[in-house]
Amino acid sequence: MPNLALKAARQSAGYPSQQALAEALSTAARHLGLPGIVVSVRQVRRWESDTPPWPQEDYQRLLTHVLRQPVEDLGLRPPWDRTVRPSAAANTLAPATSTSPTALRGALPRPAGRAVQPGTVGADYAIVTEAHRRLYLSVGPAVLHRAVAEHASLGTALLGETSGIVRRVLASALGESLLLLGRIEFFDLRQPDAADATLVRALQAASEADDSLLGAAILAHSAFVPGWDGRLPEARERIQAARTYARRAPAVAVEVLAWLDAVEAECLTRCGDHRGALALLRHAEDVLAAGGSMPAPDWFTWFSRVRLHAFRGNTELLAGLIPQARTTLEQTLAELPETDGKQRTVVLADLAAVEAAARRPDEACALLEQALDQLDITWYATGAERVRDARRALAPWQESAAVRRVDDRLYSWAATLSSLQR
Repeated sequence: MPNLALKAARQSAGYPSQQALAEALSTAARHLGLPGIVVSVRQVRRWESDTPPWPQEDYQRLLTHVLRQPVEDLGLRPPWDRTVRPSAAANTLAPATSTSPTALRGALPRPAGRAVQPGTVGADYAIVTEAHRRLYLSVGPAVLHRAVAEHASLGTALLGETSGIVRRVLASALGESLLLLGRIEFFDLRQPDAADATLVRALQAASEADDSLLGAAILAHSAFVPGWDGRLPEARERIQAARTYARRAPAVAVEVLAWLDAVEAECLTRCGDHRGALALLRHAEDVLAAGGSMPAPDWFTWFSRVRLHAFRGNTELLAGLIPQARTTLEQTLAELPETDGKQRTVVLADLAAVEAAARRPDEACALLEQALDQLDITWYATGAERVRDARRALAPWQESAAVRRVDDRLYSWAATLSSLQR
C-alpha cells in the first residue's frame, strides 16, 4: 500500500503533484542554506511508495519545513525502528482517553485481512457523525470538540477492522467527522495549527473513501489557514487543488462551486485584494443564479445564498464601500435563520463596524451589545474577533457612555476569563 500519509500531507499543503512538492523542496533548500540539494520527482515517488526509504538529515529538515509535520507523521520510519509502520497497525493510536491533536496523527490503519466489524459499522458510525453536525449549531465548541475528537479516534481504530465497501463507507463518515473537528478548531477555537493537522487527517480519510467532493471541501477549508495568515500564494495553491478535486467528482452542486469562489474571495480579502475578492463573489452569485439540478451533499451545511451575502458584506466593509456594506449586511441579517446564531454574531459585529466607519458610535454600540448577547448563548471565536475589530474602530469615542457600556460587557470578569481560557 502506498504511503498515504505523505501523499495526504502533500496535497493538503497545496502541492497537487509529486513534481510540485519536489520543486518546493528544492526551493526551500536554497532558502535554508542547502544549495547543493535538489529533490527529484523520483525521490518523492520513492517516499510515497509502499516501502519508503528513511530520508537523510537534510531531507528530513526540508520535509518538515515544507509540510510542517514531523517526518514520523509522514509515514516514514528510521531503519533502526523495528516497530510496525502506523499505516499497518491500528494500535499506534493514542489511548482512547486522549482528545489532543496528537491522538489523531499518523497514517490510517490498513484494511483488515479479515473484516472484524459487521457490515453495518460504517452506517452506524455515520449516524453519530450526522448528529454531531447538527449539534454544532448549539453546543459549546470546547465540549463538542472533545466529543468529535473521541468519535474520530473511534473511527480511525474501526478502520483497521474493516475492508472493501464497508471500509469506504466508514472512511467517508470519518472524513466528515474530521472535517467538522477541523472547522471547530479553526473557526470556533481559533487553533489554526491544530486545524491544519486535523484537515490533513481528514484528507487521508477522504482518500480511503475515494470521495473527491469531500476532498475538495477539506482542501478548501485548509486554504483558510494560510489565507487568514496573509500567505496568499499557499492559500491559492490549496484552493486550486480543491477545484481540481471538485472537477473529478461525478457531479457537483452549484452551491459547492459558489462556495469555492467565496473561500478564495475570503483569502483575497484577508490579503488586501478587495477588487479581486468582489469579482469572485459576483461570479459566485452568478453561479447560484444559474442554478442546477444536483443537490448539495448532506454534510455541506456551512454555505447558502445568505452566507454568500455575509462574505460580500465583510469584503465591502474592508474595501471602504460603507453604504453598500450596510445594505448587504442588513439584508443578510434579515434573512439569516434563527438557528444560525454564530453567523448572526459575525454579521452584527460587521454592521457595528459599518456604523463606526460612518461615525455613528451609538448605533455601533447597540449592534455590538446584540452581538455580545449572541456570544453569551453560543461562543464563536471568529465572531468574538469581529466584535473586537469593531470595538477598535470605536476608539475615537471610547470615553462615551455607550462605548463604556460595551467595554463593561466585553471585559467583564466572566468574559475576560472565558476569552483567555479559550
